[in-house]
Amino acid sequence: MSSVRSLLVASRPFSWINTGLPFLAAALSVKLSASPTVVVGTLYFLGPYNLLLYGVNDLFDYQSDRLNPRKGGRIEGARLDPGRGRLLWFAIAVTNLPLLAVTAALGGWGLAGALTATVAAALAYSTPPLRTKVIPVLDSLTSSSHFVLPAVCGLLAAGLPLQEFPGRILVAFFLWGAASHALGAIQDVRFDRAAGIGSVATAFSARPTAGLATVTYAAAALALGLGGGLEALAAVVVIPYVLLAASCLVGDPERQSRRAWRGFMGMNLLAGFFITQLLLRQWGVEHFSPLDLAWAPTAAAGAMVASMWLCDLSLRRRAVPERPGPTPRRRS
Repeated sequence: MSSVRSLLVASRPFSWINTGLPFLAAALSVKLSASPTVVVGTLYFLGPYNLLLYGVNDLFDYQSDRLNPRKGGRIEGARLDPGRGRLLWFAIAVTNLPLLAVTAALGGWGLAGALTATVAAALAYSTPPLRTKVIPVLDSLTSSSHFVLPAVCGLLAAGLPLQEFPGRILVAFFLWGAASHALGAIQDVRFDRAAGIGSVATAFSARPTAGLATVTYAAAALALGLGGGLEALAAVVVIPYVLLAASCLVGDPERQSRRAWRGFMGMNLLAGFFITQLLLRQWGVEHFSPLDLAWAPTAAAGAMVASMWLCDLSLRRRAVPERPGPTPRRRS
């Protein structure tokens, strides 16, 4: 694989929208105009930020990723050999620093501080000495911040004062992110344990972690539902995620979590579309009745079932090794 292609794979283009959209949507929810700050910030939170976030993660997780059959693709991450570390750090510096500097200069000190915290959280997750991804519970909390902080940056880029921040929505988003990380961690339990890497799932085991994810998703839906209006409609889209996590409570939780994760990735696309319609309605760009939006959760649930079925077929064709061999722990 060429160096450029390996870096592109490491940035996981399929997931760029997961960080770019929170920034852009948060900014436009404050002021429906694309200022230079918003434009440059959106560009940053697409490719460059994801290269930092996922590239560094793949670099430091090589020992466990090389045992993990789901790694090595464009969607779920690369196996980034440590020998390409210098190239990765150079690419991160070239793609991140200019856009960060311009966005901070345009947005002022508040935005500059939020951007600094965002980069720090991305680095702290994977790199020593903090490496929060190996600290149970803190791994899920840090991972969630990777998606909530871009939204905070978007609010600041649009000039919203801190006292006017939509606290309930940000809390719900944070809970959703923490639950999603826990759900994803279940499928990697065996591989993380073999590589000596801790996680919320290795600490609590698969089924309790599934229960924790289910409860946390439900809390996110409740937080939104209490807001009424469009927030209550947004809460509806979280319900299929509750069902996804709950599906891991029956049968083999590790195997089921793999199906659930495939469903999760497909559902994110439909959930993003659903939330976009709500935002358009809020901004007055288009008007939809609740009945017009009712099909979205149904479609999301259908996509969940279809994705889990397709994943089941792929698992039957390519068996996952039950007991990967031990690998030496990497010194940090």
